[in-house]
Amino acid sequence: MTVLQLASVSAGYGDTRVLWDVDLEVEKGRIVALLGANGAGKTTTLKTICGLLPATQGRLYYNGNEITGLPVHEMVNLGLALIPEGRQLFGKMTVEENLIIGSFLKRAKAKRAKNLAWVYELFPALANRKNQSAETLSGGEQQMVAIGRGLMQNPDLIMFDEPSLGLAPLLVQEMFRVIEELHRRGLTIFLVEQNVHQTLRIADFCYVIENGRIVQKGTGKELAANASIREAYLGI
Repeated sequence: MTVLQLASVSAGYGDTRVLWDVDLEVEKGRIVALLGANGAGKTTTLKTICGLLPATQGRLYYNGNEITGLPVHEMVNLGLALIPEGRQLFGKMTVEENLIIGSFLKRAKAKRAKNLAWVYELFPALANRKNQSAETLSGGEQQMVAIGRGLMQNPDLIMFDEPSLGLAPLLVQEMFRVIEELHRRGLTIFLVEQNVHQTLRIADFCYVIENGRIVQKGTGKELAANASIREAYLGI
């Protein structure tokens, strides 16, 4: 079953067009990745899916229903959650206050206590620091809070924008472990990430974007085994 579909989607900023006729699908229960160099259009794709940036052409569908043009809060209530690049936490607020912020919409409010317990189970370090201000945490702990806030939205599809960015190698390994654990627990994952080796290892299916266009697609194993694709598009 297709959870998310982009059909000939274009988008940009003012007169600058960034995405050109993007077609992609995310199947339920899978890890799907979008790979590409800096400036290729990865974050713009996520912003367009979430409603932060309007599509200038094409259509978006979620669980078979058109969502083109819906505002952000309606997207969240449908079950889409974005873990943004750079975490974007409220530094002066505590860990738990940052988490609770993710649960104010109708979809998540009734399951706030259950999801909070799940976040603390997934990230025991946060339970020990729940009354600590977010700005005092390490980079890895802040990324845990960002993921936890997304989980508090009670999503069916969770989208990651560069979750390993700026993390030490051991924390990068932990971040990918967490993504795999969320997948095992039934979440559908759409992953934007520059750590190509790790992404190809865990992804069920991948798209490669270059200059705002999808130029290749295939399973993680297929792309990892294709020398020309690795050299031309993935930098490995």
